[in-house]
Formats: sequence, C-alpha cells, structure tokens
Amino acid sequence: MDEVFKKRHSTRSFKEKEIELEELEEILEAANSAPSAGDLKAREIVVVKDKKTKESLVKATISGRQKFIAEAAVVLIFFAVPLRSAARYKERGKDLYCLQDATISASFAWLQAVMLGLSCCWVGAFEEDKVKDILKVKEDWRPIALLPLGYSAEE
Repeated sequence: MDEVFKKRHSTRSFKEKEIELEELEEILEAANSAPSAGDLKAREIVVVKDKKTKESLVKATISGRQKFIAEAAVVLIFFAVPLRSAARYKERGKDLYCLQDATISASFAWLQAVMLGLSCCWVGAFEEDKVKDILKVKEDWRPIALLPLGYSAEE
C-alpha cells in the first residue's frame, strides 16, 4: 500500500488507450467493497465511456475547461443516494452518511486504479443539476465526484 500511496496523484492528461474490461471490473469491485453506514451502500456509480457524454461532462464543470475528462478512457461518477441512508439514519443519513459512502467508494476505486497502473483525477467542481441531466439518473441521486480514469500521458 505504501507504493500505491506514493504513486497516487491527480492526472490531467491521458493517453488514447482503452482500459481492459477486467481492470475496470476490478476497480468497480474495489469501489463496491468500500464500507458504508449500516451496509446500506447509499451510493451508486455510473460508468461513462462514450466520447460525447464525456464531452458533455466537461461542459458541466464549473470552469468548463477540465478537458482531460473527455480524454480519459472512462469516467466514473459517484452518486450519494440520500433517501436510502435516510430510511435508517434519518437526517444524519441523508445529510452525511450517504456522502461518506460515495467518497469512500471513490477513494477505493482510485487506489485500485493506481495498483493496476492507471491514473485518475478527483473532480468535484461541477454543476450537480447538469451532471444529473446529462446522465439521466434518478432525481434523488446526488453527484459527489467525477473520476476520470486512464493511462497517464504526463509521464
């Protein structure tokens, strides 16, 4: 793990190289293995590979200049699902636990990606409503992080 922590950094330039399905599955398995309050898994992950959708996500960022999102082979979008957590934990679940579930899951995904020789960048500066509209997700899902993922072109 020490090596993973040392290698982990934010990558803002990606090679045009696809990620193997097995690698993506490992990353998603790691994300889904993350702990969650009451094991409710009050989070969801959307996987985006489509170029046009990635370009739309760039436009949903606050600056609109985070073009590396469209360069990434895959973008994982982590959502909190407040109602799932609120069913057991009321306001604290709605306002906190689901956010923690999504962020821990995204962290696990990032670390697994680094273990596989991939790179990521955590993007949190986006307009939530635009991301939800682009991805056509359920109304109660709240986007927490975009995780562009691929092979670094910075090395």
